[in-house]
Amino acid sequence: MTGRLGGKVALITGGASGIGRACALRFAEDGAAVAVADLDTARAAEVAERIVAAGGRAVAVGVDVADEAAVEAMADATVHELGGIDLCVAAAGISHAGYVSSEDGDARTERGRPRGVGPILDKSLEDWQRVLDVDLTGVFLTDRAVIRRMVAVGRGGAVVNIASGAAQVAIAGSVEYSVAKTGVWMLTKGFAVEVGRHGIRVNAVGPGVIETPMTAELRRAGRFVEKIERATPLGRLGRPEDIAAACAFLCSDDASFVTGEILYPDGGYLAPQRL
Repeated sequence: MTGRLGGKVALITGGASGIGRACALRFAEDGAAVAVADLDTARAAEVAERIVAAGGRAVAVGVDVADEAAVEAMADATVHELGGIDLCVAAAGISHAGYVSSEDGDARTERGRPRGVGPILDKSLEDWQRVLDVDLTGVFLTDRAVIRRMVAVGRGGAVVNIASGAAQVAIAGSVEYSVAKTGVWMLTKGFAVEVGRHGIRVNAVGPGVIETPMTAELRRAGRFVEKIERATPLGRLGRPEDIAAACAFLCSDDASFVTGEILYPDGGYLAPQRL
């Protein structure tokens, strides 16, 4: 495979499904060797096998991004199997404490709604902490592990963190998700400021509502998704491939002077002033 990411090695967390899977496939199409990292190692292996079958290089790596030792092992495995890490997309994430990645979404419910979704006054510390552990601390651990290895090699690199449009608005029932994604925004800027001198760029992408297994669950739970579609100027939800294209751009030489930024591919959802 050849393309604008040819000769690079990309590590994608959350690579077994949704946005992460789309990124793994897109980066491979653009010429990168890809480490597909996910808690679901079987499905990560399926993605890696698809890349290899198409003529690319890929390996599957199991990881819980909230586990420091597991993240370090993931980075080491990528270097060992593929020869280094040039690019990274930190896409692993959960929308609420009860979420389990699957093609059919998550069946865990409490009082008729997904576990962990509910008023902030009823939120347990356990459910609050689980989302922050994965969505914020997991990004910190991933970025730190990857960038340490980039610095050691000395040839620069590019990192993209998956934030969310929820960093701009509070989502009733899932405020911890908005808090975590807002933290990813500032974490991205902090890394960009500190590691730019090493030739390493760090940016974020803040998707709007995207058709993923998480969204499928929300669609079943009520009319939230339909309301988003009506409020989006382009009139549809995003596709994982839309976000993968944005990540590929930010990791390419076309974005060589872009760092510390957050790009919002959201169909224009955040553009209107709603009164």
